[in-house]
Amino acid sequence: MLFNSYAFLFGFLPVVLLAYFAAARHGAAWASAVLATASLMFYGWWDVRYLPLLLASIGVNYACSLRIHGAAGRRRQAWLALAVGANLALLGWYKYANFFARTVTELAGWPAAPLDIALPVGISFFTFTQIAFLVDSARGHVRERRFMHYLLFVTYFPHLVAGPVLHHREMMPQFADPANLAPRAVNFAVGTSIFVIGLAKKVLLADSLAPHANALFDAPGEASLLVAWGGVLAYTFQLYFDFSGYSDMAIGLARLFGVRLPLNFDSPYRATSIAEFWRRWHMTLSRFLRDYLYVPLGGNRHGPLRRHVNLMATMVLGGLWHGAGWTFLLWGALHGGYLIVNHAWRAACARLGWGDGGRAGRCAGWLLTFGAVCVAWVFFRAPHVPAALGIVHALAGGDGVALPAALGARLGALRPLLESAGVTWYLGGTTRFVATWCWVAVAAVVALALPNTQRIMRRWEPALDARLGTPGWLEWQPAPRHAVACGMLALLAVLSLNQPSDFLYFQF
Repeated sequence: MLFNSYAFLFGFLPVVLLAYFAAARHGAAWASAVLATASLMFYGWWDVRYLPLLLASIGVNYACSLRIHGAAGRRRQAWLALAVGANLALLGWYKYANFFARTVTELAGWPAAPLDIALPVGISFFTFTQIAFLVDSARGHVRERRFMHYLLFVTYFPHLVAGPVLHHREMMPQFADPANLAPRAVNFAVGTSIFVIGLAKKVLLADSLAPHANALFDAPGEASLLVAWGGVLAYTFQLYFDFSGYSDMAIGLARLFGVRLPLNFDSPYRATSIAEFWRRWHMTLSRFLRDYLYVPLGGNRHGPLRRHVNLMATMVLGGLWHGAGWTFLLWGALHGGYLIVNHAWRAACARLGWGDGGRAGRCAGWLLTFGAVCVAWVFFRAPHVPAALGIVHALAGGDGVALPAALGARLGALRPLLESAGVTWYLGGTTRFVATWCWVAVAAVVALALPNTQRIMRRWEPALDARLGTPGWLEWQPAPRHAVACGMLALLAVLSLNQPSDFLYFQF
């Protein structure tokens, strides 16, 4: 079931809210049972065939957590290794079996024999959530013996299929808090406003950018410089508004039940270094990779060389987590390389006493970071490596600079100047070209210049560990003008829901 569907907005969500608060009058255990049941229905609505897989994963991990709690020393570590290994094997089968089978048959020259294994929606997220729980159990950070609470923690429908990736210790105290068992007007007002902002990001911006990104990536060919950059920037902003919109909707939905989810985005495209970008983009996944992969590998504790190896390994594995393919591996390797260069540059600046270069240095850092992220997104989105390399070649101007001929006919005296600079003209595609750059400009203003959701909602604790910043001109208040603005935004978004589209991160 999609958050951006009529069935969810006007059927599932109102019924679940009524049932939850009615059950909560009889105690927290009843409320948790209703919410967990509703979450399983939410997952089964998508494809009921994978509901037994989800329940089996939860049952096995819960049993393993009890074994881990009851053991000590090497036996505890053995149970942890067994449980984590089982999770990785499950993820590996569904996510990578097709990829490895295809690679082996291609290398060996055997006839292609696809395994045709469908990827269960949300498997990466509920598997990572449970691995984090098992590791925290072995470390003694959590002790959960109530199966219903564990079931709710994993399946809680606002985050189940695409995150944020949660920690048990963040969530369970909130589910058990008596203050959250009664409907509160402030939670409904704040949660609905955050949800509407996220819905508008998805429906009005991401879905409008999608056709312009698809036009390039579905048929890359030999795109000229501006056509290539238009398509890549359209995808860059589509991905941001699609996923940050989903995260906002998840945070808003959870707030309706009085629960605060962790923040997942903090205007990442405003970052002035690649390290800062990863502190702002998909923050809960970055936290997971740091705490459960980079640090156990040794982190930065064994010198610069080992640190760089650990960084590269973490990012490559993070890339493979997003998808089984060479393009995702290259995307992760690119970011690993970016981070290594970033750390080397910072170390050199510290030795030479250069500081951050002031405003000019920060502007240069932003431009370089944003450009590097855009180039990496080409590998993330392209159907295969040759297509990605072709688009990167076009981004560098290798296929020349061309503009629609209809546009050139309106440029007057500017046209000869452009032609003398090497610009050529092509027939057709004027509407697509102009629309692409108009949508890119709108998206850039919203992403780079307007306050983000947490700044808008800063007075109302919008998320766990939200970085509230200074007051802004678009700050939300429980006032009539803000209610009208939010209502109009909701109306525009709902009127655009005639063909709800999937979220990009559902496929990961």
